[in-house]
Amino acid sequence: MLKKLLKRIGRKKELVLWFDELGIKDVPLVGGKNASLGEMYRELTPKGVAIPNGYAVTAFAYHHLLKSAGIQDDIKRILKGLDAKNMDNLEERGRKVRNTILRAEFPEDLNKAILDSYRKMERMYGKNCDVAVRSSATAEDLPDASFAGQQETFLNIRGDHELLDACKRCFASLFTNRAIAYREEKKFDHFQIGLSIAVQKMVRSDMASSGVMFSIDTETGFKNAVLINAAYGLGENVVQGAVNPDEFYVFKPTLKEGYKPILTKRIGAKQIKMIYSPNGTKSPVKNIPVKQSDRDKFCITDKEVLKLAEWAATIEDHYSKEAGYFKPMDMEWAKDGKTGELFIVQARPETVQSRKDTSILEDYSLTEKGTIISSGSPVGAKVASGTARVIESANQIKQFQKGEILVTTMTDPDWVPIMKIASAIVTNRGGRTCHAAIVSRELGIPCVVGTENATQVIKTGDKITVACEGELGNIYKGALKFRVKKTSLKNLKMPKSKIMMNLGNPDIAFESSFIPNAGVGLARLEFIINSYIKIHPLALINFRKIKDAKVKQKINDITAGYKNKTDFFVDKLAEGVATIAAAFWPNDVIVRMSDFKSNEYANLIGGAPYEPKEDNPMIGWRGASRYYDPKYRDAFALECKAMKKVRNEMGLTNLKLMIPFCRTITEGKKVLAEMRKNGLQRGKDGLEVYVMCEIPSNVILGEQFAEIFDGFSIGSNDLTQLTLGVDRDSELVRHVFDERNEAVKTLVRQIIKISKKKKVKVGICGQAPSDYPEFARFLAKEGINTMSLNPDTVVKTMIDLNKR
Repeated sequence: MLKKLLKRIGRKKELVLWFDELGIKDVPLVGGKNASLGEMYRELTPKGVAIPNGYAVTAFAYHHLLKSAGIQDDIKRILKGLDAKNMDNLEERGRKVRNTILRAEFPEDLNKAILDSYRKMERMYGKNCDVAVRSSATAEDLPDASFAGQQETFLNIRGDHELLDACKRCFASLFTNRAIAYREEKKFDHFQIGLSIAVQKMVRSDMASSGVMFSIDTETGFKNAVLINAAYGLGENVVQGAVNPDEFYVFKPTLKEGYKPILTKRIGAKQIKMIYSPNGTKSPVKNIPVKQSDRDKFCITDKEVLKLAEWAATIEDHYSKEAGYFKPMDMEWAKDGKTGELFIVQARPETVQSRKDTSILEDYSLTEKGTIISSGSPVGAKVASGTARVIESANQIKQFQKGEILVTTMTDPDWVPIMKIASAIVTNRGGRTCHAAIVSRELGIPCVVGTENATQVIKTGDKITVACEGELGNIYKGALKFRVKKTSLKNLKMPKSKIMMNLGNPDIAFESSFIPNAGVGLARLEFIINSYIKIHPLALINFRKIKDAKVKQKINDITAGYKNKTDFFVDKLAEGVATIAAAFWPNDVIVRMSDFKSNEYANLIGGAPYEPKEDNPMIGWRGASRYYDPKYRDAFALECKAMKKVRNEMGLTNLKLMIPFCRTITEGKKVLAEMRKNGLQRGKDGLEVYVMCEIPSNVILGEQFAEIFDGFSIGSNDLTQLTLGVDRDSELVRHVFDERNEAVKTLVRQIIKISKKKKVKVGICGQAPSDYPEFARFLAKEGINTMSLNPDTVVKTMIDLNKR
């Protein structure tokens, strides 16, 4: 023990330490970034996580430079009287300090230590090998302080001169304006903090791709997903938000079981990529345009997405075990274009969502309508209104006033002082892991990134509203009114009749999963088909036969990258359903197979030729009657293929299926036969198949339906319509339509009794209990197993039922 202690004390005066000599406890010696690289290199390389080798120039080396050059007193004198809130004052003093460090000469022993280690790198990777030189700030007595993004990184550094110059510039970057302001705000002593430097072998991602990933959803804090952003070239563009990257979500629990659960894949614009500059040019890197053909496809393969996600889970598990609590991670990765290998180049703890208080449910909603002037990817789920300030360059940031909405192309760490006083942020570029997104989450303000046109359509002085609304971030003209509803979830108990949710939109699934629930009682395929697919499935099956050139072009545009058009339908449907199933895992998620009416199907792209003109589509060719019909069964087969993919390939066996509008027992048997033919056999691998109870015949023949299905879900809207003989869409008889009518309640009571007798499950997914508390109380009294409600009524219904 004494020998180890003496060795550790001795290391405090080391100028250079290699990654394999470092661990997470060495933050005081080499900063968080380098300590983490050492920890991963030592502990996770044996587990298959690839980390480029390198070494750390220690924080002691930084203090050694200040002392040997005799510049510490000069720096103290320059900082005397500093006013970090005055941008001119901060800028002037920061520049003087940085220049003081840049003019200082490295002591000979420091030069030798850096270059001797570089010689060793050259023996590993070749003469003048390319390295990344990254800053890693630390404070010996503040090991948990976060200094991410405040100092500089230099890429494609080669040779002795460039390396020593980059190291000196890293040391100087301890006094960037943003870093000085941060330490002043946190009341950290500027001279108790040191700066270490990582000298790490470059990964040739300039010839391939790179990006960032998080082992937690950065928007909602959902813990079971890995979020990966990817773009062509070196990773700085993704980190800075200079490009709109590809985006992937992967589900961790079934990934660890060997499945391939890529929940979501979204192609980003990826307009530019950062590459190495030719030798002799002023900058070691430069940006060039990306060819349109490359922009239109994903920059990494599904296999690579899964490999990165596996590493993210491995890294998270390791750090969580070390910490003794759940510790999600923020990582940077790169793919080498020469070898095709993937690498993790950085990892740090995620510090926003992991600290979020989930005991309070906040719901922001607009209370008036407005005109949308721009849209992009939402960051968070809040709303803010105010005066816009359009800023095109860092030279204009002094103009920014507290409370304004920042509108710009992209942000970088130098902008943090004004971002802190903004009420919202809007950018043209960037994905949901870019700099603007990360900072806005930390600040708790709404942000919309990747609008592409915000700085063109918004002018300084305009009154605007920034609203993060589910899958879209919208910027509205004018200052619209909105409300914020806060609900405490502490001590909220699940009633005897379990509360599930109705949900069709995958984009709000992760967020909705934080509402207390027992799963999803109704996930509608119609929303996914309408919003993400938009094309009639038979038009995809018969694509080559389509004669309408405009329709064919529309389909080609939407399905870009898919040679087989039906694969597009299957993939997108599977991704949407899988996202919902993953969000509520391991609770049941009951997906209703498609229930468009013929007129609704006809409105899908290419749908008109395949649909009849019906006088009353509501009671026409819909639901079960389509699935076995020769005119539609091939399309139903695609739905089955998508559901099979979710269960078998992604491992989401909490997915249950439900058949809508099944009029007769014979029809039910025909549908189950079609499903079996397409690989979905009731009872196999735990597959349960429910039937909607929405036609009086479902109740009258309830015992027989219970013989062929696993349970019922009451559709109160259609059941009321068909019990009372009321067209629910007709204003003329709308006053007659009431789910609380005794005739409807008699049928509901009867199907609950039949279900108990036959020992099958029974729930309700219709609108009635969401709209009428007394109807929910009636259902609970009758002993229904589950009630599936709209997300906004779940909490209030649970509170009401718990009072009874």
